[in-house]
Amino acid sequence: SLHRIKASGLKLQLCTNETQATRENFVKKLRALGFDISVAEVTAPAPAACRLLKERGLRPHLLVHDDLVPEFAEIDKTNPNCVVLGDAAENFTYANLNEAFRLLIGMEKPVLISLGKGRYYKETDGLKLDVGAYMKALEYACDVQAEVVGKPAKTFFESALAELGVPPEQAIMIGDDIVSDVGGAQQCGMRALQVRTGKYRPSDENHPEVKPDAYVNNLAEAVDIILQQL
Repeated sequence: SLHRIKASGLKLQLCTNETQATRENFVKKLRALGFDISVAEVTAPAPAACRLLKERGLRPHLLVHDDLVPEFAEIDKTNPNCVVLGDAAENFTYANLNEAFRLLIGMEKPVLISLGKGRYYKETDGLKLDVGAYMKALEYACDVQAEVVGKPAKTFFESALAELGVPPEQAIMIGDDIVSDVGGAQQCGMRALQVRTGKYRPSDENHPEVKPDAYVNNLAEAVDIILQQL
């Protein structure tokens, strides 16, 4: 399906909330599976967060997956004045969450940056809690509003569109998450298709706020529909 999109002359950008690996390792995994994808074709939260940290002179305490830490190699992390939260998986222990809580609650103006706010995601062994659940816990405990860098944040989709060099009305998002993929893209002025695969659940079709432009059974069907419009 991706090959067909590229062969058609359409531009392609993968928008991922992947925060358990660097973009380089993420792309290596995809290429090993046979996908012809480059790092430049991936928009991910960690590089976007690094740009934000540098622009605002923020020094993060990281509560992220061990494999993501290299993305922050050039960021000053001494004497933290903010907390950056990612999908830390097994690092989401009580002790680590409490350390992040203590840092935030002790700041005069606490800054919590979250690399996405997904509720859950799907792996081969089933559904798993995503970073959003832990973000909400820290928001509640510290009475702070997290700044989300990743889907469904409007700025994240705007960054992907800037990399593509196209306006939102000329772009379409294909995803399995009714809120992060479909809702985020539509909020940015894009059209969006939801696939009935991955983390899709039948209850998504009764979402009170987000309505996809169309539902498709899988990625191949989405590509068929898009190419028919050319």
